[in-house]
Amino acid sequence: MKEIVRTNDFVLVSAITALLDGAGIEHAVFDQNMSVLEGSLGVLPRRVLVADDEVKAARQLLVEAGLGHELRPDGA
Repeated sequence: MKEIVRTNDFVLVSAITALLDGAGIEHAVFDQNMSVLEGSLGVLPRRVLVADDEVKAARQLLVEAGLGHELRPDGA
């Protein structure tokens, strides 16, 4: 799996996962349970990862949805 987005914005994570779900793109959100350690402050970013073979499709989907500025650089 490859990271495509890293953010502290819970709403953005929800929007991205909804888009990926709708497109049938396999994904996972990492670090969403870190709030137990950080005291629910939202300091630690959540990471959205997609299957290696679906990175291109996921990136294109987010660009088309107007979220291209949230994408991690290629190779990050």
